[in-house]
Amino acid sequence: MSFVNLDEDAMYEACKSRDSRFDGYFFMGVSSTGIYCRPSCPALTPKRSNASFFSSRAAAESAGFRACRRCRSDLTPGSPEWNVRSDLASRAMALINDGLVDRSGITGLASALAVSPRHLQRILVSELGASPLALSRSRRAHTARILIESTALPLTEVAFGAGFASVRQFNETIRAVFGTTPSELRRACVATSHTHSSPSSPQGFELTPITVRLAAREPFAGTEIQEFLAARAIDGVESVDNAGTYNRVLNLPHGPALMSATPLESSVEVRFQLTEIKDLTAAVARCRRLFDLDADPVAIDAALSSDKELRPLVEATPGRRSPGAVNGTEMAVRAIVGQQISVAGARTVIGRMVSRLGVALPGHLAVDGLTAQFPSPEALADSDPGELSMPRSRAMALIEVATLIASGDVCLDAGADRIETEQQLLRVKGIGPWTTAYLSMRALGDPDVFLATDLGVLKGLERLGVAGRDPKAALVRSEQWKPWRSYALH
Repeated sequence: MSFVNLDEDAMYEACKSRDSRFDGYFFMGVSSTGIYCRPSCPALTPKRSNASFFSSRAAAESAGFRACRRCRSDLTPGSPEWNVRSDLASRAMALINDGLVDRSGITGLASALAVSPRHLQRILVSELGASPLALSRSRRAHTARILIESTALPLTEVAFGAGFASVRQFNETIRAVFGTTPSELRRACVATSHTHSSPSSPQGFELTPITVRLAAREPFAGTEIQEFLAARAIDGVESVDNAGTYNRVLNLPHGPALMSATPLESSVEVRFQLTEIKDLTAAVARCRRLFDLDADPVAIDAALSSDKELRPLVEATPGRRSPGAVNGTEMAVRAIVGQQISVAGARTVIGRMVSRLGVALPGHLAVDGLTAQFPSPEALADSDPGELSMPRSRAMALIEVATLIASGDVCLDAGADRIETEQQLLRVKGIGPWTTAYLSMRALGDPDVFLATDLGVLKGLERLGVAGRDPKAALVRSEQWKPWRSYALH
């Protein structure tokens, strides 16, 4: 099967050894019980004749298998295959995970990918063994389980918050996927406390706190990614408190939200405060991208360790991640402002933009230094270049990129085509290869970007005794790090 470079017998052996490295890569269906499991499931391994293998939960569910209640396949990281690939299937998965089907339907998904619904169906069935509708249905079911078990929300609210069109559809899907009813799931939940509250406010904003633990593949260098984000935190939008928790404002489809994230050994504990519960899907997907939780650190570390100069760094901090983004517009601003300016200087300039162009949060949300949503592309497109605290040529480039994003001509979020986006951006005066490469790495999740002309990168290589400060020599040296060059930069 195409989703992992193993044949089915090798997959069976991985399940026999309960190898957690393959969790999320594939799932095993057990015909004698009618359930499907992740490879590391602690239950008794079935006979080989009773085992079948699927590239996604949705494919297993479409084949009639129910999710195992013991190994909780919904708590595994996603397949890292989609991080490496940038084809139609991987872009579709990013959008489905972000909840686009719930917001715009299959037609909207196909439109966002510039293909017909029929062609999209063929590709996803071929690559994942499931239709876009089945993939979205599976994602809704597992989101619903999070809400059922981690909140005290009424089940009707859970149904619509998870993206179901009706309570009947919700009940039928939960029974089909988990072999039980929503009420029984809640009664069986081990957790005894719930974090949900919904205080009203004069502004009409309704807080819905939800705490979830997002799994990461081990090893996970969570502290390092937290430090990276803290060093670049934008005043008003991001902050890091004394406990080391990273807090930020999210711009979600149905309104602003707050996110507080604390990295743990093999996960990130996140507390979301949402305008509407239906934004949980998008919030989780964007947090996973920000912390690069679906990466395969074993494969990445092995590849980078093959270079004797990098090996000590990898061994000192295994499981480094390549930070992503929660907002493509924000990342475009960071990349453009950051041209030939220090990290501290860029923070100052962008902080001024937020105070001038960002939408203020309601007073009861303005906590921990968080005061505003990051400016929309429309606000940036309409701004005066003379008020952006940067050289006019750079300000004009920023405004043109914001205009392209606002019009829909350029997309820097989940599902964007990396090559097409790069080509579009390079047509903008003032946007060069460094900027597009940085955006591909941070906003679009490209794992194989190398910033050969970046002064910081060249200085780092010089300290290692590699390539001096010669961009050409650095680029040649980086060839052996493929396809994980983005990780070498962190």
